[in-house]
Amino acid sequence: MRKASILKKILILVAILALPGFLYYLLTAKGKNRYKPLAFYGPKVVAKTGHKFHGEYIPDTIYHKLSDFKLTDQNGKEVSFKNFDKKIFIANFFYTNCPTVCNTVNKNLSELVYAYRKNPMVHFISITVDPEHDTPDALKAYGKKFESVNKWQFLTGDTSTIYGLARKGFLVNALKRGDNDFIYDDRLILIDAEKRIRGYYSGTSTTDVARLNDEIKVQIAEELRKVDKALY
Repeated sequence: MRKASILKKILILVAILALPGFLYYLLTAKGKNRYKPLAFYGPKVVAKTGHKFHGEYIPDTIYHKLSDFKLTDQNGKEVSFKNFDKKIFIANFFYTNCPTVCNTVNKNLSELVYAYRKNPMVHFISITVDPEHDTPDALKAYGKKFESVNKWQFLTGDTSTIYGLARKGFLVNALKRGDNDFIYDDRLILIDAEKRIRGYYSGTSTTDVARLNDEIKVQIAEELRKVDKALY
């Protein structure tokens, strides 16, 4: 029985380590793109630079990127782009006193957090729209309702930073309308390693959350492909 248990643990470890490479092989074979890259969201600008493809000159496109931010997580630690260097992350907005919707969204998100708990390329952040109430201690207590791990950070800060980041960075609504009354977007947002928006998904829809799960894998393959190109 002991030998069987050890063998089982070894097989699980091998599977975990092999999964990113196997996924990459399935989606890209011998340098050939076998998947459709995800769209870019937000305003874009045609750059003065360009590149050649099959002999044809193609101008480069500059896509919308998030500006760096400084917020505080549930453990009182500062969080900025440095925490997500060369990482993919999924973001959403919420507040701890939200009656129903936020709990549904974060419950669905917690399942994704658990699914990617051992993947170092993927992280998750949930940003409160009620920073006056949602202190780090309040966020920590809220996070205990879910099976959160180190890669899921609940963030707070000042209202001007959070609302500006929502509207100008993530391109979603966030606004305090009255006492415990907030306008906010309940979508999950997929951000690539270059801090560009690659997808929006309804956090209350299991179909959309399943699509997000699939598209996280596509984005992982895209990031791995960049590394592969850099090596050769």
